Amino acid sequence: MTLQSILEYIYQLPVADSIRQSEYGFPAIECVHVLAICTVVGIIAIADLRLLGVRAHTPRLTTLLNQLTPIVWGAFGLAAISGALLFASNATGYAKNFDFQVKVILLALAFLNMLAFHLLGMRRIAKWDNAQHTPPAAKISGALSLILWVGVVGFGRHVGFSLLPF
Repeated sequence: MTLQSILEYIYQLPVADSIRQSEYGFPAIECVHVLAICTVVGIIAIADLRLLGVRAHTPRLTTLLNQLTPIVWGAFGLAAISGALLFASNATGYAKNFDFQVKVILLALAFLNMLAFHLLGMRRIAKWDNAQHTPPAAKISGALSLILWVGVVGFGRHVGFSLLPF
């Protein structure tokens, strides 16, 4: 199977066809997707700002992460499901769209940044968890995360203006 045949298969799925045919299907799914992404990015921004040294309602990063992680993963799951449905409705078009491609790359980089922080940065968090100043590596991770997520949102938003119709 080629990538093109996989994309065409996805495009022809009954759920994708029903989204394309429905007057309200795509807009409703898009609303859910946008709200979920806003939740994800907003919560991640709170954690990233804490990494940059801006204190939130709690001084400890671990407390903040424990409170926010379940919410962000739930919202991310909702964003992923709604995003997959939106993608299915025009899989061949999305796959060829430059803005969509950049969004996916930035999303992957944001995930790798988060993974690196959790595997490396969290090892020594006990030393600086309640400190006013975070270590340079944590600040770099927080700044990079903010930049990547702003890029995900920006390129994702631009997809709607650059994507060819079904």
